[in-house]
Amino acid sequence: MISARLFKSLIPAVFFTLSIALTSLVVHADDSAARVQKILADTPFIDGHNDLPWGIRVAFGSDVVAAHLEIDHSIQPDPLAPHLMTDIPRLRRGQVGAQFWSVWIPTSIQGAEAVQVTLEQVDIVKRMAAAYPKDLEMAYSASDIRRIHHQHKVASLIGIEGGHQINDSLAVLRQMYDAGARYMTLTHTTNTDWADSATDSPKFLGLTPFGETLVHEMNRIGMLVDISHVSAETMKAALKTSEAPVMFSHSSARSLVDHPRNVPDDVLALLASNHGIVMVNFYTAYVSAERNQWEADHAAERTRYNSPPYNGLYIGQPERAKAALTAWEQAHPIPVTTLAQVADHLDHLKKVAGVDHIGVGSDFDGMEDTPVGLEGVDRFPALLQELMRRGWSDADIAKVAGGNLLRVLADAERVAAQLSQQRPASPVKFKPTATH
Repeated sequence: MISARLFKSLIPAVFFTLSIALTSLVVHADDSAARVQKILADTPFIDGHNDLPWGIRVAFGSDVVAAHLEIDHSIQPDPLAPHLMTDIPRLRRGQVGAQFWSVWIPTSIQGAEAVQVTLEQVDIVKRMAAAYPKDLEMAYSASDIRRIHHQHKVASLIGIEGGHQINDSLAVLRQMYDAGARYMTLTHTTNTDWADSATDSPKFLGLTPFGETLVHEMNRIGMLVDISHVSAETMKAALKTSEAPVMFSHSSARSLVDHPRNVPDDVLALLASNHGIVMVNFYTAYVSAERNQWEADHAAERTRYNSPPYNGLYIGQPERAKAALTAWEQAHPIPVTTLAQVADHLDHLKKVAGVDHIGVGSDFDGMEDTPVGLEGVDRFPALLQELMRRGWSDADIAKVAGGNLLRVLADAERVAAQLSQQRPASPVKFKPTATH
């Protein structure tokens, strides 16, 4: 048993040791911030997916100027103002070098209308760049991204988030490329007529022959094949079919969270062989198994109390149903999802697919809430610092930040150059019924 005198004599040494340890922690934190800043000065940070254009359409009537992206929306005093996760000041603080802006539209919009609304979303992206020429510039190639990054602006690229947006037309696909789209997600939440979605009942168990032709045509023109949102069978079919590296623009690891939007380990192994990339998503239900379970339980409770038109304990009694659901929510608070859990997914993806095949696809402004610590586009450096604390090298950080995506895009451009002499695909899906 230690004596009081000896204990007192040890106090200065203990405090000295603690101060050294705390100083070391502070220096380490400062060092990681400086390391990230240096890396992102040389390598553009590229986010694979941001839904701001749809937010501008819904909240501001597609008026880019009314969105006031020049101000920091995280500190707006008006509580009724639209909550954006993206604006110019935070893009700058987040050291974002390039951004794929999603021109998503709902799957409820189909046919010719889907083509029109997609083009309207493309127009929003281009008007964003035109409205803020000192900060944003449209990019269409890997070399554009590097050039714009060196000019200290954010390279702005376009990604289509659903095959329904081309109305089953290869001609529309080609025109979307000419309009600036550099990737297309093969499906969104529902199947197309040629590919299965991750969140719909299987219909084709992969790709139809037309779907395979479409993937080849995307290779030929240099548009990245994005297999986020598709079923595991469609993932494998696209990986088998594509001659160019494919991408998951915003998906995480299914081994950590068993959600169909995430990527199974066997597909990750195939992705490495394809030289493609999986860009980790921040959507809380895909990041946290606890949050995923809570969402399922919450949906079940809603159905239990009010499931029109015939079922539910309190069907036809909306106030009673609302009170019952509120009571359940108070007894079952939403599980907290954190930045560290996103880093867990990156650790797993690195382990299975390899450090050359991972990136970041946030889904900012396409989700209602975010992991704690990743509230907006200004928080990207914090994620990279967390990876450093876990032992990731500066070279690893440069790859996940943007180096891997630059390679994938350049490889797709190279494959397109090799296929450029091939004739555009024009399969006849619909025969004319009349002549003129």
